[in-house]
Amino acid sequence: METKPKRRASIGARRSPETEAAVKAAARDLLAEKGYAGFSIEEVARRAGAGKPTIYRWWPNKAELFIAIYGVEKDAAIPVPDEGSLRADLLRYTINLWRFWREDAAGRVFRGLVAEAQTSETALAALRFKFMPERLASPRRMFVRAAERGEFEPAEIDDRLELWVGFNWLHVLTDRLSEDEASLSRKIDLLCR
Repeated sequence: METKPKRRASIGARRSPETEAAVKAAARDLLAEKGYAGFSIEEVARRAGAGKPTIYRWWPNKAELFIAIYGVEKDAAIPVPDEGSLRADLLRYTINLWRFWREDAAGRVFRGLVAEAQTSETALAALRFKFMPERLASPRRMFVRAAERGEFEPAEIDDRLELWVGFNWLHVLTDRLSEDEASLSRKIDLLCR
């Protein structure tokens, strides 16, 4: 017999740390079990013992709740390297990113957000205006450091970052995340020229 989670009382406008932790844990578990397509605010609320209005106040839609979970998981799994060259940093970071997309529940269901963004204005806005700026801040630091070291002109930072993102997204969206390191290294060389 399934036990109902304890209902959590509101503490007003502030976020209850206990409720926030319960919601994020329920969201992580649900993502691992059902993927992005089976992920819903209603089910997260039920599992966390939290009210749907509370969750919707903190995360206005499932895309934004997923982005919050994804960000915490990714930041914990992938440190930003500083090995002295853009090539070395990108190779290490890309290897770790692809491992995250293959092995972490949030990483594995990332494609679901991208797919939903193709048909949902809400998901597209969350992807474009929340996910992208937050998730590209860390890798962007590698490109900024490389420009500061004189590896390329500072005016090229955003273009090079976009090329690297496009390369990675091609691989995640076509489920080609097990490329051998030698092949990946050759492609990173091309991106760093």
